[in-house]
Formats: sequence, C-alpha cells, structure tokens
Amino acid sequence: MDKQAASTVTPGGADVEAIIARHVAQRAVWVAPVLIGLFGIIGGVDGAIASAIGVAVVVANFLLSGWMMSIAAKISLAFYHAAALFGFFLRLILITVSLLVLGSLTELDRTALGLSVVIAYLVLLSWEAVAVSRGKERELDWI
Repeated sequence: MDKQAASTVTPGGADVEAIIARHVAQRAVWVAPVLIGLFGIIGGVDGAIASAIGVAVVVANFLLSGWMMSIAAKISLAFYHAAALFGFFLRLILITVSLLVLGSLTELDRTALGLSVVIAYLVLLSWEAVAVSRGKERELDWI
C-alpha cells in the first residue's frame, strides 16, 4: 500500500470510509421514522412502505460506497480517485435502476419512493458532513 493511500486508514487499522458509511447508516435510524411517518400520513400504508424501501436503498448505497472506497484505498491512490469518481456515477445508476425496477414491478407509491430517496440522501449526507467538519466523529484520527 502506498503512503498516500495509507492516509485513509486510521492507526488502529479501521477504514475511515467504512466508518463514515456506518455512521450514516446509524443516523438513518433517526431519519427513517420521520420519513416513513410523513409519507404514511400523506400516502397511507403504501406511502410508508415505499418510504421505508427508499431509505433502505439510500443506506445500502452509502454502505456500498464506504466498502468500495475502503477497498480502493488499500490498492492505490489512483484507484481510490477512480473509484470515487466512477463509483459515484455507478451508485447513482444503481439507485435509478432499482427505483425504476421497483416502480415497474410493484404497486409502490412512486412519489413517496422517489422523494424518500432524495430527501434521505441529502439529509444523511449533510448530517454526516456537518458532524465530520465539527469534529464529532472522534474515532476518525485524520480529522
């Protein structure tokens, strides 16, 4: 592992990207009930189910991102950069395809599903960015 790629691994050996992804997943425990309740009120049971699936898709996306970036960081800095750029587009394509497939194969509330994905993605990403920038993530030694 080259010296630049090694900077994304904490001294204890934990992968920073995977830690951040787990933090996002833990915060989804607070975001999901709000979205599920909101879309449950607006769209009934169908809206609540669609919202829960939408949040699950977003959490899976963040966990996939953390895993992918952690693996790439162990290989090389160039591979890490490529994984960051192309992985982002790949994950957006996966989200889009999964929403299209779910929307066409099931009777889910498409509006609740789509809005839940967008809202959950932006809220969770913003929440983690603020937490990291304020230094609240203590186990991230590189902060």
